[in-house]
Amino acid sequence: MNTITDTNFNFPGQKSVYKGKVREVYTLENNLLVMIATDRLSAFDVVMPKGIPFKGQILNQIATKMMRATEDLVPNWLTAAPDPNVAVGEACEPFKVEMVIRGYMSGHAAREYKAGKRMLCGVEMPDGMQENDKFPQPIITPATKAEMGDHDEDISREEILKRGIVAEEDYLILEDYTRKLFQRGTEIAASRGLILVDTKYEFGKTKDGKIVLIDEIHTPDSSRYFYAEGYEARQQKGEAQKQLSKEFVRQWLIQNGFQGLEGQKLPVMSDAYIETVSERYIELYENITGEKFQKAAVSNIHKRIEHNVVSFLK
Repeated sequence: MNTITDTNFNFPGQKSVYKGKVREVYTLENNLLVMIATDRLSAFDVVMPKGIPFKGQILNQIATKMMRATEDLVPNWLTAAPDPNVAVGEACEPFKVEMVIRGYMSGHAAREYKAGKRMLCGVEMPDGMQENDKFPQPIITPATKAEMGDHDEDISREEILKRGIVAEEDYLILEDYTRKLFQRGTEIAASRGLILVDTKYEFGKTKDGKIVLIDEIHTPDSSRYFYAEGYEARQQKGEAQKQLSKEFVRQWLIQNGFQGLEGQKLPVMSDAYIETVSERYIELYENITGEKFQKAAVSNIHKRIEHNVVSFLK
């Protein structure tokens, strides 16, 4: 399978490289960042051993499309996308929190709720809800950003301010931007017959002190989507919702005895299963963007990326 799971480029003017769970970020001179979306798959904060064909291209192209569809509301870091797997933009100092916003009680929120908790990140969740019910209003449940391999941790607004992780005046902007982006994302999803259930946004500060959206936005890795059709009927019957997100991988891992906990062994993903994951990601792309997915040439992904980035930098 032709996938890109690791990179080792040396671009003109390169100063440093940071490797995250899925993306690799090259810092160049002139305050430029080159961000490469690999085909790595991470779940429960663990990176799977095999790459998923076209996953990096899918994530990068959804993120760049969504950044352009929201730049009138919230400024972002993006300048160009010279390759299907690459975004180039302005270097920023990232805030050390992820702004998670939830319109529905799903995933992590539902797991906490089932465990009897009614408070998530200092925000109250009403009694009497069932999994995948809509919250009266979207709730913001931030998480501290983990380094590679560590778990992100829930944190309240009060704790963020108390610990000085983000200054209050900045945090108020992050909350405002988060709500605006989620509202726009909800509208975009609705126009495609989807429900944007929950998502996370990351922000950074530019050299001149401007707060901008960074990383990815409204992708299946950072967001959960349901199909709108049949949502109400499934809720009334207490059935699982039909989702478009990475949750199907998490569920497969759970069924195979893995939740990222100590002592648990990562199950082996067969090539056939990986192929189905790739197909699901393509389905996600087409549903989220409303466009047919065009597979990029993968006979030599590294060479293609290097050529496109170097040509752009010239």
